[in-house]
Amino acid sequence: MKAQDLIATARSLSGLDRRRPTQANLRRAVSTAYYAVFHSLAHTAADLLVGRTHNAAWHRVYRALEHGNAKSACLNKQAMEKFPHGIQDFADTFVDLQEARHKADYSYEFTYDRENTLAKIDKAADALDQLKEASIEHRRGLVIHLLFKWRSP
Repeated sequence: MKAQDLIATARSLSGLDRRRPTQANLRRAVSTAYYAVFHSLAHTAADLLVGRTHNAAWHRVYRALEHGNAKSACLNKQAMEKFPHGIQDFADTFVDLQEARHKADYSYEFTYDRENTLAKIDKAADALDQLKEASIEHRRGLVIHLLFKWRSP
């Protein structure tokens, strides 16, 4: 899945029903924005750890990224402080968007409006840029941190 296509889909969903957007469309937009970031991260992990071959090993690494483990790793301040600010910002956004996706998918008490939804989509697009702009060394370090249990030396 291409992350930019998911961002475009999220924007499209948020723009439907100009006068009175439905919660279904706004919630799907927030969820889709999160998945743009998640799949970009999974793609980055597979490319950096296996190469761009898209063979069985590539798919295995792509599928190895787990939502909860990745969130926990992003919240590990001791480990994350070793990364540059762009990677730290990416990690913070990943956590924020994952929590927003959970609200969008599972919390019926919470409602979204178009402005809040577009802000989440913009945040996801910015996170994709931050990941792309980070050095290969820092991206590789991030995906290793997210895929493997962190242990202090």
